[in-house]
Amino acid sequence: MQQLIDEIFLSVFDDTPLQSQLKEDQAQLPLAEFTAHGDRLAFTTDSFVVTPLIFPCGDIGKLAVCGTVNDLAVGGAKPLYLSAGFIIEEGIEFKLLESIVSSMAKTAQQAGVRIVTGDTKVVERGMADQLFINTSGVGVIPSRIQVKVSAAQPGDKILVNGFIGDHGAAVMLARENLGLYSDLRSDCAPLSLLIHPLLAQCPQIRCMRDATRGGLGVVLNEIAKASQVTIELFEPELPIRPQTQAICEILGLEPLFLANEGMAAFVVPAQQVEQALQLMQSHPLGQQAKVVGQVTETSQGMVYLSTAYGGKRMLETPYGVQLPRIC
Repeated sequence: MQQLIDEIFLSVFDDTPLQSQLKEDQAQLPLAEFTAHGDRLAFTTDSFVVTPLIFPCGDIGKLAVCGTVNDLAVGGAKPLYLSAGFIIEEGIEFKLLESIVSSMAKTAQQAGVRIVTGDTKVVERGMADQLFINTSGVGVIPSRIQVKVSAAQPGDKILVNGFIGDHGAAVMLARENLGLYSDLRSDCAPLSLLIHPLLAQCPQIRCMRDATRGGLGVVLNEIAKASQVTIELFEPELPIRPQTQAICEILGLEPLFLANEGMAAFVVPAQQVEQALQLMQSHPLGQQAKVVGQVTETSQGMVYLSTAYGGKRMLETPYGVQLPRIC
């Protein structure tokens, strides 16, 4: 076990300022770094299971870092530190584990966060589907940022920063033997790189949610219910790749309920929409940003889709999931 920790983890998570702490039972973090960025601590945790462990444009390590960083970022926080816990099945190849850990380190560096503490457990063969990862993250929210899922108001616009459903469709194709070929890639990315400069210029953004579990459809239903408003989506404006749309039509899936790992929904006051849209589109993670809907009225919390043919249909949270858990 000590050899595993030294050779696989400590050799990669070798952040110089905290290197002396990596063999302690806890990370000791300077309070000055928190107070320099804001007045509220943001803290989140998530566990990651995915098959296959490596998929187009990502892997479970990148997914774990991005998922936790994004959960902090959409709350208005600047992500600073992560923990990483690994449940490793006996028999996993060292090269595969090394690749995943290196991917985590690279993604953390890209996102500007440090992996400062963690844990490793090895379980018997057949007990863990090769590898499970849990990550927790802490960040700081500036006092001027008040992003809440319950803050949407009539007149606000709904923006997304990229294509819908790419991650769910890409992982499904990589997992299942469907006889289909596509160059579709996961959108897995650390959204803090987009959100931090966006909030610096548009601090009045009311709400942000990364559209992971359940996709955009579920996220908007959560916002509508928490804010007690009705949200209207414009079907012709939804940015869906032809490949994703085709896969969904073949398999009878709804792209609005497919997972995303680099796309979020933004509720923006009408007067700031143009500025927010321009800032998003000037960033690599927001080049496909579009206004896809609006908040129409106060209600019990509903979402409906205005179709390309002039009709309307309710977009309700599904009772089950389209696919086994992939994020």
